[in-house]
Amino acid sequence: MCGIIGFIGKIKANEIVLDGLKHLEYRGYDSCGVSMITLSDIIVKKDVGKIDEVHARLNFLEPASNIIISHTRWATHGGITTYNAHPHLDCKKEITVVHNGIIENYKEIKKYLIEKGHKFKSETDTEVVPHLIEEEINKGKKFEEACASIIKKIRGSSALVIGKKGVEKIIGIKIGSPLVVGVSEFGNFIASDIPAFLKYTKNVIFVKDYEMVIASKDKVRVYEVLKNGRIKKVKKKVYTIDWNVEKAEKGSFQHFMIKEILEQVDAIKLASMQDREKLESFAENIKNYKNLFFLGAGSSYHASLVGKYLFSKIAKTTVVPILASEFIHYKDLINDESLIIAISQSGETYDVLEAVKFAKKVGAKILSIVNVNGSSLTWESDDYLLMNVGPEIGVAATKTYTAEIVILSLISYALSKRLEEGKKRLEYLQNIIYNLTAENRRKEIEGIARFLKDKKSIFVIGRGILYPTAMEGALKIKEISYIHAEAFAGGELKHGTLSLIEKGVPAIVLVDEETKDSILSNAHEIKTREGVIIGVSPFYNEIFDYFIKVPECGYENAVSHVIPLQLLSYYIAVSKGLDPDKPRNLAKSITVK
Repeated sequence: MCGIIGFIGKIKANEIVLDGLKHLEYRGYDSCGVSMITLSDIIVKKDVGKIDEVHARLNFLEPASNIIISHTRWATHGGITTYNAHPHLDCKKEITVVHNGIIENYKEIKKYLIEKGHKFKSETDTEVVPHLIEEEINKGKKFEEACASIIKKIRGSSALVIGKKGVEKIIGIKIGSPLVVGVSEFGNFIASDIPAFLKYTKNVIFVKDYEMVIASKDKVRVYEVLKNGRIKKVKKKVYTIDWNVEKAEKGSFQHFMIKEILEQVDAIKLASMQDREKLESFAENIKNYKNLFFLGAGSSYHASLVGKYLFSKIAKTTVVPILASEFIHYKDLINDESLIIAISQSGETYDVLEAVKFAKKVGAKILSIVNVNGSSLTWESDDYLLMNVGPEIGVAATKTYTAEIVILSLISYALSKRLEEGKKRLEYLQNIIYNLTAENRRKEIEGIARFLKDKKSIFVIGRGILYPTAMEGALKIKEISYIHAEAFAGGELKHGTLSLIEKGVPAIVLVDEETKDSILSNAHEIKTREGVIIGVSPFYNEIFDYFIKVPECGYENAVSHVIPLQLLSYYIAVSKGLDPDKPRNLAKSITVK
């Protein structure tokens, strides 16, 4: 959830770290801070607010330092206060820590440390870490040994970057939360995500759980921390990633979200560029297992619901989608005859990883669809397909959602031995999305957004493959415009929801050739009660008060119909003066329970 970046180098770190921190702000923006580490001091600057606001007040560019660790926060333990902002220090102000994740046993550790005489200034779980390291050093351990020793003492999902006054090293620890290393000629990075240093290097080391990174200005060493607390040096490969730097920059766009919506033509093309042999291997794996499950959270779960329709219609294959946070209630269904396809943009979603780890223990096969190579999910999977769409910075999933559907579609066609047909359909879809995102179409949708911006509730209805599309559209409206939006299968309106329809209540109705008669009948039920109908449809109908035309795309309607909903949610947020890239209370990657 939080963003962390540390840099140690041969050059001044301040501007580099500030830039990296801004590229991580999508992970949290309640508060932020930096620790400048020198041989004689640690200078901490932190406060509540977004990075630019805090920097304007405190000036992160001074004093100059070659070693800086920093943090942008999404609050978990403790309120949004200056004291609770990271970095945190030990009693002697010699050790500084930034942290992403949750330390589940922090209360018992804190009690132990208080009994040892340690004084705490915050309500956070994180603050136990510098004090715990201090306590280990007090016992005679060196800095590196002390950091290694705490790994077996803390429980939960964590990523840590640690520095010490007078020591020209920074240390990174990964226990469940994301952590990557960037390697360059002028210094080394430890961060929670690649965009933090993509501007400076494309050379990356992926860190596994229970590994400790020790970075100096000219060297990176990685150790596995063993069960007995000892460390074992690990030889790590340095990967050169092919992400385009511009993908992580806003450029001339007002927000990342609109940039990423407009990138979906390329996203379809890039996600379609899958190795044929690997796709067919996925298909063969599916055929070999008795029970097939999709696993996802948020938008990825909605993609899995679309996938259920695709597998049913195209491949005549039964699949059960499971919401990752609810997986524990289905665990009795999972065994060595089960195959799990886990879907995750980040590859770091806590609920998804916990479910996958359980499934592996009982012998299930794990395949995954993920956007970030080297993420935790790729290590936990038997095999995986990459979305290939580059970094997605906006908190609301757009291009990765489309990429997930594209890959699920390709797997469906591979299962039915019609892969070339599937690829041709996706090539056609690229042209459709190009036209749907054209400037004149965006202007039309922007006008409808102005009508909707002051509404208290919006309903979205669809049938068949457009029902999960309605769910995704409603999620987009909720998360960035803060309007109550709810999705329903059209046929469910008369089972209770019609009681909420009154004069002026807007309903977005998703129409396609397959479901047109039944869904338009549902639209009439709303219209009769004086609701306002916004039709997203291949054809006009007199019942529509507003009309957004989308071409009929068959199975690909799940993508063509979601594009106007993404644009609508974006323009509603902008017309309300909201920042769609940083919705309140939300963060991009959910790495905690």
